[in-house]
Amino acid sequence: MGKWILIATGVVVTVAAVAVLIGQVRETSTAEQMAAMLIDGASRQASGAVDFESLSELPPPVARYFRHVLTDGQTLINVAKMEQSGVLRTSIATENWSPFTASQLVVPPATGFFWNAKVETPLATHVRVMDSYIAGVGSGRVSLLSAFAVASETGAPELNSGALHRYLAEAVWFPTALLPEAGVVWSPIDEHSALATLTDRGTTVSLEFRFNDVGEATGIYSAGRFGSFDGEYRQTPWQGHFRDYQVQAGMRIPKYGEVGWYEDGVLHLVWKGNVIDAQYELEP
Repeated sequence: MGKWILIATGVVVTVAAVAVLIGQVRETSTAEQMAAMLIDGASRQASGAVDFESLSELPPPVARYFRHVLTDGQTLINVAKMEQSGVLRTSIATENWSPFTASQLVVPPATGFFWNAKVETPLATHVRVMDSYIAGVGSGRVSLLSAFAVASETGAPELNSGALHRYLAEAVWFPTALLPEAGVVWSPIDEHSALATLTDRGTTVSLEFRFNDVGEATGIYSAGRFGSFDGEYRQTPWQGHFRDYQVQAGMRIPKYGEVGWYEDGVLHLVWKGNVIDAQYELEP
């Protein structure tokens, strides 16, 4: 009897391992297809160059920001590739933070991104999280062990809006995408803040950007970004902070960022991350 139990156990383990491998191949293929869709979706390459003289028409803190983080005459970003690490939590209701590593592909001429993260979970397991905004469509996908999809959603208008909000906020990591030439409309607020508005394929979002005296973008704020809470979408105040600016490919970008949601007037962070590497493909 013991022999047959051992054989049966071995068969079960083998079948489970094969199922995981097949699932991982499938999820890897999905990730590759999404990245290809994002790159192929760029109807044009970034064209032109940064012109400091044209910045005089922008709100003063915005012009100061571009002069600080960009170089006069540099060409625009076609593709950005970043590697990140940090911690996140799935809800403001939990105190459990999970470490993650992630790669992010951004194509500013396509106004889109693809974020592919491995999030550590208990018992030496993990989940794969793939978030994207491609061709005006936001999507999120979670798979256990990078093999078995346990949650997936695509194309809800609220999801599209939330994903475009995220793209606009994270543009501090690919800053030529914040230029007026990239479609961002800047409106003055005060000497240390301005409102950025971006429209893409019928979806419009706005974010307040906050700047210090040096010219660094130190934070963003939205009075109502769409998020999923208890299984339903609602607009909730959302805020992020950036710091530790360093030169990368001739541009200054923040190496640290954090974002969170407000509840009852209190900010609850849900994501803290570091950019450990950033590579850019600029217009020739």
